[in-house]
Amino acid sequence: MPMNLRPFLCEVNLFNRLTRQLGVQARSYGPRREPFATKISHYLNRAKLIDSIRLTLRSNNPNSSIPTLLNHRLLDSFVVTQALRSAPSADSALTLVHALEESPHFSHTHNTLHALATVLAKSGRCAELKSLVDSIRAKRFGNVNISFMNLMQWHAAARDLDSVLGFWDEYRLANNHVCTESYNIVMALYAQMGKDSEVIRVFSRMIDEGSLPNCRSYTIIIEHLVKYGKLSEAMEVFNVLPSMRIKRTLKQYSILIEGFLASKLFDEVRTLLNEMQVDGILPSRAISLSLQQMQEEGFLDETDALFRGILPDERIKNVRYSIDSSDEDEDEDEDVSHACQCDHIDGVQLKPWLDPRALASALQNWSPDEVSALEGANFVWTTRLVCKILRNFKSPEAAWNFFCWVADQPGFTHDIYTVQRIMTLLARHGRTELVDRLISKIRTEGMRLPFSTIRLIIDFYGISKNADAALKVFNDDRILCGPISKFNLMLLYSSLIRTLTKCGRSSDALNMLDEMILNGICPDIQTYSGLMHYFSHLGDIKTVQRLIAMVRQSGLEPDAYLFKVLIQGYCKSKRAALAWRLFEDMKNSGLVPDSATKELLVKSLWKEGRRREAAAVEENSEEINAVLPLALRGHVWTVSSADLTRVYDIYSNCFYSNGG
Repeated sequence: MPMNLRPFLCEVNLFNRLTRQLGVQARSYGPRREPFATKISHYLNRAKLIDSIRLTLRSNNPNSSIPTLLNHRLLDSFVVTQALRSAPSADSALTLVHALEESPHFSHTHNTLHALATVLAKSGRCAELKSLVDSIRAKRFGNVNISFMNLMQWHAAARDLDSVLGFWDEYRLANNHVCTESYNIVMALYAQMGKDSEVIRVFSRMIDEGSLPNCRSYTIIIEHLVKYGKLSEAMEVFNVLPSMRIKRTLKQYSILIEGFLASKLFDEVRTLLNEMQVDGILPSRAISLSLQQMQEEGFLDETDALFRGILPDERIKNVRYSIDSSDEDEDEDEDVSHACQCDHIDGVQLKPWLDPRALASALQNWSPDEVSALEGANFVWTTRLVCKILRNFKSPEAAWNFFCWVADQPGFTHDIYTVQRIMTLLARHGRTELVDRLISKIRTEGMRLPFSTIRLIIDFYGISKNADAALKVFNDDRILCGPISKFNLMLLYSSLIRTLTKCGRSSDALNMLDEMILNGICPDIQTYSGLMHYFSHLGDIKTVQRLIAMVRQSGLEPDAYLFKVLIQGYCKSKRAALAWRLFEDMKNSGLVPDSATKELLVKSLWKEGRRREAAAVEENSEEINAVLPLALRGHVWTVSSADLTRVYDIYSNCFYSNGG
């Protein structure tokens, strides 16, 4: 349902009154980039030049026009970077680079070289990539740096497995802890190459070495399972993600929907569409086109709302740019808008170049001049474009000004996707008054907020330290989601309790825990471990012991990670004797600590003069006759070892059960 904000904007005169309330004044920029009066004008003219280069690289004879373009006064590393990123092939990118080498006024930067390396890698041009990397490392381009992650990403794009593994080994030798993305790169490449058992082995290694899988890790797993037709298993992994506090992404939905559509499993598609709305995710154009086909064939009803603003907009035209001296005229700004339609070079048609991050950056200092230039650009404002720009604002004031301004632009109406984007940004920065105004408007309009939005607002109020605002949203505004399942209500309580601890509201956190249980909502082990971690670091051992008793009364089994949290908390509170008793309970349960926790316990016992207990811990470690794990599976507040083990079992059984 679209959101009509115009009466709301007129009623409170948001553009002027609220910016004053926020302490924002119209500001002009300092030194201008002559002859452009605004950053928007500069952005638009840059965009025009980038499109000229893009079209020229796709023409029949690029060499004849490129030298003229490279003499353009706006040519800089930003323009070159964007042109290289959108080059149609490695040959065209190299044509541009060779022409640049003839220019005495241009020097490569970190961004241009990385863009070139990416193009070469994706085109499988390993020899040229190696030559470029060697030149960068030899400092031919000055102090441009290449990280191990860059090298892994480029060689993975080139499908050069041996090089990826070699650089990963170097990375691991140089660092005690490697990032999750390095595992992801190796997993994804193994999956692409059909090395199924190696993918699972790397995933196991990731969690055993203490790196938490992220959204992309699970995307790789889901895509791998769908590739082999393991749709139910992929869906099972997907359904575990909320309990691990992992955000489910558009790509994951797209992979699953495509898989179910190919198998004509339309009920599962409907389930995913409903979940997508709960998660507040705007469907991609590819999904929308597939669903439109389903609707035309009578397999899907009531999906019009999903299509609004996400199908190709016929108002958006293709670009052409003739190369002439008028490129520099400021009056030509409107020619780079989404709405422009002109001739084409050699029949080439392209959508206009647009970078939401660069556009948002140009709008950071909102002023009448910027607004005027933006209005003159005649952009076609769509839900997707507005969401992308809002996501890239660093300043809540600038984001709010843009949000209010775009509501008045012809052909555009805010919907739940743009509203949730601005609400979460405002909550993160503690702009509670503006969030409340929007919530009031949503209530008046009779709209429903996605459940994920309410939860994100509560989470972000923890970052901005607004406990009272979080409590208000939880108590008064969660009804805007409609009915909430018991599981989602557990997640919402957990988010609120975590926010209250971040704000130092210990008693309120415990009260909410009691309320949760009285309402028949059982906290999960992550919520308990988060609370124990918090109170043990405060030295409040009495509350920690009460929480331990609640865990046992609820029928939950403490896992090794929960014991680790407690032992570390007790040691840091100088209560090593209590930590040792927990170690004994852990041992009696057949569980073992990781090596770091064991060492911390021994050290703490020695410091407190408990040498006999310290020796007993050391002896026990020797008795188990095994190397202690580097890390235990899990994380406070988010992931339990049980959930990680469950995902691993689902995944590995799909391949290993049949000898795969």
